[in-house]
Amino acid sequence: MLQRTVERVLPLKPKRILIITNTVQAEETERQLAHFRTIPIDVIAEPEARNTAPAIGLAATIIAAFDPNGVMVVLPADHFIKDEESLRQSLVHASHAARNGFLVTLGIMPTRPETGYGYIEADLVLRGTGPFPVRRFIEKPPLAQAITYLEEGNFFWNSGMFIWRADTILLEIGTYLPDLAEILSRLSFSDDVWELSDLVEQIGSIYGLAESVSIDFAVMEKSSKVLVVPVEMGWSDVGSWSSLPEVVEPDDSGTVCINTTGFVSLDSTGCVVYADARVVATVGVHNLIIVSTPDALLVCDNARAQDVKKVVEELGRLGKTSVL
Repeated sequence: MLQRTVERVLPLKPKRILIITNTVQAEETERQLAHFRTIPIDVIAEPEARNTAPAIGLAATIIAAFDPNGVMVVLPADHFIKDEESLRQSLVHASHAARNGFLVTLGIMPTRPETGYGYIEADLVLRGTGPFPVRRFIEKPPLAQAITYLEEGNFFWNSGMFIWRADTILLEIGTYLPDLAEILSRLSFSDDVWELSDLVEQIGSIYGLAESVSIDFAVMEKSSKVLVVPVEMGWSDVGSWSSLPEVVEPDDSGTVCINTTGFVSLDSTGCVVYADARVVATVGVHNLIIVSTPDALLVCDNARAQDVKKVVEELGRLGKTSVL
């Protein structure tokens, strides 16, 4: 998915790709991207996880040192996108507003009343094809509210994809996260801005001082410069087991079966099965998630897939961290 994230933007001929990851994954990230030779790709390792605002602020600071007016696109590396051309067209469309000083986000046209995604409410009245002004960001809603959003037609899933000028987002960070702005201002660049090895020690000394906060909560929900571009592109953030049927073709019974040495289904439909190379049989069950690993077994109603995180929290509370 990391490689596909890079590949799908190459037709846009970006000047450079900058990847922010953690220290554990930095070496593997370098290896995964070593075969891309047509464009410079830099990997920056976070000394510790501080959520998306510091990561984006760091990337914007580096880009702004080279080109303050440079338009940057923020793309999470764990998204599945079926129609990549629609993504590229939306990014180009959004870039025009970004060059004029707006913070633009992509809003996914909802296909169901999803309770596992955040939503963006847009004002569709004044602009023909968008980008549209954002009225508000909404956290993951209950089902009844999600149904209402789907019916009203001006609510979109929050994709977490952003387009803006580097100086614009840094200005907004300065307004809403002044402490982070001050921390980032301590970075000192050499004459060769893109000799990023010079930054490693500096990042290590300041990064832990930054508040751990998301760019959505800290900036996007507060700024008056936010616009949204609605897009249909077969998108999924593959954020839960229940999202797998969006990216893996189900069988005739609507079941997705991965990593099994045999699967027998009797009068069962709509399941997700991951079996760690075991044989699995289901009898008369519907819409279940079954995940088997060497040290744990998960059985979950598909409609409750988002509650797996509560299981993780409970296992942590019980000290069962070895299975997480």
